[in-house]
Amino acid sequence: MRREIFLAMGLLATTACGSHDTAPGRPAADSQVIPPSRILNASVLYAKNCAGCHGRDGKGGAATALGDPVYLAIADDATMIRVTADGVPGTAMPAFAQHSGGLLTEGQIDATVRGIRVRWGKPDALRDAAPPPYAAQVPGDPKRGAAVYETYCSSCHGADGRGGKQASSIVDGSYLALVSDQNLRTTVIVGRPEMGAPDWRGDVPGKPMSLDDVTDVVAWLGAQRPKFVGLSSSVQGEGGIR
Repeated sequence: MRREIFLAMGLLATTACGSHDTAPGRPAADSQVIPPSRILNASVLYAKNCAGCHGRDGKGGAATALGDPVYLAIADDATMIRVTADGVPGTAMPAFAQHSGGLLTEGQIDATVRGIRVRWGKPDALRDAAPPPYAAQVPGDPKRGAAVYETYCSSCHGADGRGGKQASSIVDGSYLALVSDQNLRTTVIVGRPEMGAPDWRGDVPGKPMSLDDVTDVVAWLGAQRPKFVGLSSSVQGEGGIR
């Protein structure tokens, strides 16, 4: 009789241990932790990697509003993937790709860019408008850019670019040291809608900026960038570091 009892107990123990679904402490199938490198949910990736600078809802913050349909209409996927993967040296935009020292895989970067476009892109955002191209095709002329600035920008940013009643300084040394010429160009074309800054069509009613206007004013702005980070253009022009 004892032998039969021991055999029965052994059978029960074997059955209990062999049942993977009921083993004590075993996590449920839907509670498995996904490795960070396998997360491909675009909303999660954007929230964790982009929202801090570009805004939780893509409306901008410290950086360009990625949810702006005008921006998405002029920046193609290849450009967005490249910038996200490799960053922009010399600016606050870091590299996110693993091959550039970041944490994201190529698949995660692709998923993030696709998610941004699906969520906020509008194919008819520009309708019949013909915006200047995202990237400059030829170098701009700073001298012509000064005249363009006076026409399109001075009413908000002041006659010398150091700020006016409607907008802050656009030639501040610290600001220019943190942004690239491409960032300046993007801002001139797209504007900063979250700050009330119009795109290339709205600075002067009925007179949109031409391709040359955009390229030349960016060249003028770039020429104001200080050689020594942290000093204003006016201080450096008066003798540099003292």
